[in-house]
Amino acid sequence: MRICIRLSALLAFVLAAPAFAQGTSAQREACEDDAYRLCQAQVPDAIAIEKCLRANAASVSGGCRAELGLASPASEKKRKK
Repeated sequence: MRICIRLSALLAFVLAAPAFAQGTSAQREACEDDAYRLCQAQVPDAIAIEKCLRANAASVSGGCRAELGLASPASEKKRKK
C-alpha cells in the first residue's frame, strides 16, 4: 500500500513539473511576443526561452523585462557610469 501511495505521489509530481517550467500567466502574456521575435528556435522549451530572453535583455520589451526581473537598459547605463 505504501508503495502505491509513493508511486502515485511521484507520478503526480512528474506530470505537474512541466506546468511549473512554463512561467506564470503574467510572464507568458508579457513575454510571448518577445519570445517569438527573439527566441523562435527555442519554442516550445520554456527554460530555453527564458535563457534566450535573458541573453537578449536589451531587446526585450519593458513589460517582459519587468516580469523577468531584469534591469531596464536605462538603469544599466547609469550603473556603468
